[in-house]
This record gives sequence, structure tokens and C-alpha cells, in this order.
Amino acid sequence: MDALFFFALLSAASAFRLSERDEFHFKSWMAQYNRVYSMKEYYERLQIFTDNKRRIDKHNEGNHSYTMGLNQFADMTFAEFQKSFLLSEPQNCSATKGNYFSSNAPYPDSVDWRKKGNYLTPVKNQGSCGSCWTFSTTGCLESVTAIATGKLIPLSEQQLVDCAQDFNNHGCNGGLPSQAFEYILYNKGLMTEDDYPYKAFGSECKYKPELAAAFVKEVVNITAYNEMEMVDAVATRNPVSFAFEVTSDFMHYEQGVYTSTKCHNTTDKVNHAVLAVGYGENNGTPYWIVKNSWGSGWGIDGYFLIERGKNMCGLAACSSFPVV
Repeated sequence: MDALFFFALLSAASAFRLSERDEFHFKSWMAQYNRVYSMKEYYERLQIFTDNKRRIDKHNEGNHSYTMGLNQFADMTFAEFQKSFLLSEPQNCSATKGNYFSSNAPYPDSVDWRKKGNYLTPVKNQGSCGSCWTFSTTGCLESVTAIATGKLIPLSEQQLVDCAQDFNNHGCNGGLPSQAFEYILYNKGLMTEDDYPYKAFGSECKYKPELAAAFVKEVVNITAYNEMEMVDAVATRNPVSFAFEVTSDFMHYEQGVYTSTKCHNTTDKVNHAVLAVGYGENNGTPYWIVKNSWGSGWGIDGYFLIERGKNMCGLAACSSFPVV
């Protein structure tokens, strides 16, 4: 090894003031997530990991409704997390007009579509592509179709990434479920995941109408900021797609009811689309049960809880679902 480079590494490590315990935690985490770095990158990632761990530990020592943990993003800064396409560019969904008619039915105290039957596919992983909107879309359409037909079929996110641009969607750079449902409606169908598998990058549209496996007859947009309409829809009809703003504290979410003072609650800041599959209450705090698309190793087996009734992080800004 070049002597100057070696001494530079030593001085860098010294400047970081990292302990043997920090390195032990980092190496254990590297083994758990199969990470391999060059010598130079090792010290850079060790510093970021240690900063994240201290932030997580400080949060967990406080009185919060949720805990943070060292997940697969623990060696990334939030800026890197954003640039890795896990988050979309902010999508302005203010143009979405509500057309939902409430059932006015009494609602149960809690609902969980995971326990109602075989209505939800396993948690998927969008990888390094800002395609969360496609996973929210397929997750919702899969559920609505399964509720209607009794058949749960994994649907193609890749078709949406490749083919839905005319409906103001942008592949790996973001989109909205409501606009994706419109695409499926006018395109007359969506293929299965098996027939049009996910790649985590955009390519030429390869849609084959004869292989369409799911269809949309109507797109229902819930009135902006009306969480009671969302409750009504989830309680009486099906899971609902929604978008919200992810900020740095959400990146390390582990369990509990997520709440934030950092995020905005307006339509122009939402940057991540997910699927509300139920709701409940914990120690007086109402919450949504939400399916994410960052793999089953993140959060609560790929799910998270977020505070309900306060338009937390703009989650009620633009929610929607299809009629099949």
C-alpha cells in the first residue's frame, strides 16, 4: 500500500474519533447486510454509520411513539438516500379532484386487510429506482382485484415504469398512483409480474394487451385532506394508495407509531407513495397500517404505522384507489 495513502487513512480514522465498539457494530452490520467496501470507502461509511447510530440511540433514549433501528440504509446519509432514487421527486397532487362518496356506515375501531383473507401480496422491494408509485399502484390493484375475484395475482410495476409516461408519470423519477390508475384504465389493462418482471430501471414499453391480467373501470380520488374518507374507504371497501413526505427521521424507522415535526403536510412536498391496509389505535394514538416497498427487512416486516387524524406528512393530500 502507498505509504502516503496509508497514513492518510490513519489520520482520517483518528479524526473520526471512532471507538473499537463503533467498528465492532459496523462490522457486525456489514456482515448482516453483506456489505463490502474499498479501504477508503470503509472509513467513510464507518463515519456515516456511526453518526446514524448515535442519532438513532439518542432518539430511542427519548420519549417517542416509535423507535429507530440500524436497517439496510444505516451507511447512507439522507442526501444519498434521496439520490439513490428510493424517494421520488416531490409530486404535486393538488390537481387531483375528489370523487369519493362516503358510505356513512359505522366503522370498526380497527381494520387490518392482512387478516381478512388472501388480499395482499408479500412486501416487495423497489431497489434503487424512484418507482414507489408503481408499487403503491400494484399493491392497491392487487388487493382490490383479489377482494372482487378471490384471486391474488402479483402485478407488473415494470409496465408502469416503462409505459405510463403519458399520464404525467416519470418512471424511476416518480409518479402518482392516481395517474397510474388512469393509465391502466385507458390502456385497458396491466400485465402480471411474471409476464413483465421488475428491473428497477426504465426501458422500452413492452406491454402486450393479450396478456393483461388486471383492469380498472374507474379511478376514485378521495377528497384532499379528508382522512375520514380514507377511513371509510379502508373500513368498507379496500386498501387505499396514498403519498406522503419522507424526511430523514423516517429512513431509520423500526417500529411503533411514526410521527414527525420535520415534514410538511401540503400537496406539493409528497415524495413517497405507499398503501394503507388498515388502521387502529395504540395508547390513545390512532394510526394507519401501511405497506411499504423497501423490502421485508425494513420496519415491521416491511410495514409501518403512522399517526392518523392529523394529515401527518401530507398523507391525506392525494389518496386514491381503483374500481375493477
